[in-house]
Amino acid sequence: MKSKTHRISTITIVSIGVFTAIIAVLSQIAIPLPTNVPVTLQTFAIALAGYFLGWAKGTVSVLVYIFLGAVGAPVFANWKGGFGVLTSYTGGFIFGFVLFALLCGIGSSRFSSKKLTGKVIALCLGIAGLLIDHFCGVAVYAAVAKVGLSKSFWAVSFPYLLKDVISVAAAYFISEELIKRLAKTGIYSSRKA
Repeated sequence: MKSKTHRISTITIVSIGVFTAIIAVLSQIAIPLPTNVPVTLQTFAIALAGYFLGWAKGTVSVLVYIFLGAVGAPVFANWKGGFGVLTSYTGGFIFGFVLFALLCGIGSSRFSSKKLTGKVIALCLGIAGLLIDHFCGVAVYAAVAKVGLSKSFWAVSFPYLLKDVISVAAAYFISEELIKRLAKTGIYSSRKA
C-alpha cells in the first residue's frame, strides 16, 4: 500500500510568507483611537490574503501572522506583539481574522467566476466573514472593557463597518485583477486550495 506524500511547493511557501508580511505591514498603518481599537488596513490585508490565496493558504497566512504576533514579533497594530495583545481590547478581532480569511478564500476559490452571481456570492462570503470578525471583536472588547455588547458595538464596530466593507470589496476586485494578470505570465495558476 503506497502512502501519499504531499510536498509544499516553494511558491506556496513564498506566497504565504508574502501575504503574512503584507498583513503585518498594513497593520502598522494605524490611527490610534481612545477605544484602544485603532483604524488600520488589516481588514483589507486579511481579505486580500483570503481572496488571492484561496481558503487554505489564506487562512494559513493569517495563522502565521497571529503566531508571529503571539510569540512577540511586533506585527500587530502600532508595533505591538506578545500573547497579551490577543487577550486585550483587539484580541477578538485578531482571532476573528481566521474565519474572515477562510470565508473570503471560500468565496474566491469556490464561487468567484466571470458571472455576476459568482462575484456577488464571493463578496457576500467576504462580508459575512467581516461580520463574524466584528462579532468576535465586539464580544472580546465588551469582556475586556467590562461594558455591554451594545456599547461595545457602537464603540468598536459601527464606526468601522463602512470602511471595512469597502476594504473587502476593494480586496476582492484587486485580487481578481492580480490573478488575471499573473495567470497570463504563468506565475500563478490556481487558488483552489
